[in-house]
Amino acid sequence: MTKLQLISFAEQGYKLAKIRTKYICSECGYETIKWIGKCPTCDNWNTFTEELVEDKKREVKKYITNTETFKLSYNSDEKEVRLKTNIEEFDRVLGGGLIAGSVILLGGDPGIGKSTLVLQAASKINAPVLYVTGEESLNQISGRAKRLKVNPDSISVLPETNLDYILSAIEKEDPKFVIIDSIQTIYKPDLQNAAGTITQIRESTSELMKLAKTKGCSIIVVGHVTKDGMIAGPKVLEHIVDTVLQFEGEKNHSYRILRSQKNRFGSTNEIGIFDMNETGLEEVKNPSEIFLSSCETEVTGSVITCSIEGSRPILLEVQALVTPSAYGNPQRVTTGFDIRRLSILLAVLEKRAGFRLSNQNVFLNIAGGIKIDEPAIDLAVCAAVASNFKDKFADSKAVVLGEVGLGGEVRSISNIEKRIQEAEKLGFEKIIVPSSSLKSIKSKNKIKIISSSDISSALNHILKY
Repeated sequence: MTKLQLISFAEQGYKLAKIRTKYICSECGYETIKWIGKCPTCDNWNTFTEELVEDKKREVKKYITNTETFKLSYNSDEKEVRLKTNIEEFDRVLGGGLIAGSVILLGGDPGIGKSTLVLQAASKINAPVLYVTGEESLNQISGRAKRLKVNPDSISVLPETNLDYILSAIEKEDPKFVIIDSIQTIYKPDLQNAAGTITQIRESTSELMKLAKTKGCSIIVVGHVTKDGMIAGPKVLEHIVDTVLQFEGEKNHSYRILRSQKNRFGSTNEIGIFDMNETGLEEVKNPSEIFLSSCETEVTGSVITCSIEGSRPILLEVQALVTPSAYGNPQRVTTGFDIRRLSILLAVLEKRAGFRLSNQNVFLNIAGGIKIDEPAIDLAVCAAVASNFKDKFADSKAVVLGEVGLGGEVRSISNIEKRIQEAEKLGFEKIIVPSSSLKSIKSKNKIKIISSSDISSALNHILKY
């Protein structure tokens, strides 16, 4: 709009809103009036984007005097009603199902299977479903539905990106479950910013949240992720929604893991495991079997351990390879394990157990493509490294558990009985546990329990000399 047009509008009596520019950090939502290179809040570089903001006069509101308060001891007779997706792994992560009026943010890498997951969930819900797609056409959605063998008559599809039309469709159709795929393509016409900007994402999500609370429907918002794997948009977006789910997995593996990073209606410790194939995502009922190697021949550097993911134990195979370094600085490479934690454990092995590893390349892998950060597998990592370094076989019928301290001591771990029961169920004969965890074992088990208080005694039990 030119200056002459603005003057003409002003002469005709139109009130023009003042539009100003501000810069918002795409990582944390920090706002500033000028562009700066480094965000002072999250310390990220070159994350500020230009946004247009319309200044509006604030109305002075009078205080409402008839507000009712309640005591903390107030108990409601209303029971929490959940809408089942009939996908056990999905319902487990949600805390038992969808809550009416909740908004769920689902993030994940491109092509990981987010749209497949929500479409399969929509097909199994016994309630009206509205699928809003801003990225794909109706033909693409129909093609995916045929491949997944989804009943096309049970789901209404709306190919739209205008938020006003989407809200009107939700009011008209009155669905119990709404899918927004994806929030980065939705725009609010009242705003001057383009779709996908921080202001559009935040305001669109807020409008969807208000409608969900009013209509009592559950809304899943699919979001993109940044190059670091974090959900795109400011952190305030994660504070607006009720639940934040992360769908992750390695591109070279068919297994997908659904994690809960925030859940106002359930636990954040649960995970759901799926297997991606030609017919879609299949639930993995027994994850321990898929993460254990199918190779029957024994190899050095392979140790079985047990990790707790959510409320269930998962048996994992830790693989290590130790080779002499031909250069000055040996390599430390890990897959599925924290590389800094590996450096600490290697220092403990060298100082407390007498393993000369400062001139050795160490490669560590958690088989199956899963990522573990639980300290209970420290002893298994040390045993795998020691096994390959000494070229001694580890006991293939033993499960190794324990956290390793800097003094070489094996420290106690949580949920010891669940781990023992899982190892016994899968036919293992022995389990090495910390001595301090024996008092936590209440039930009687057929599996042989061997306790160890330090790393040297534990390695003597694990390695076959």
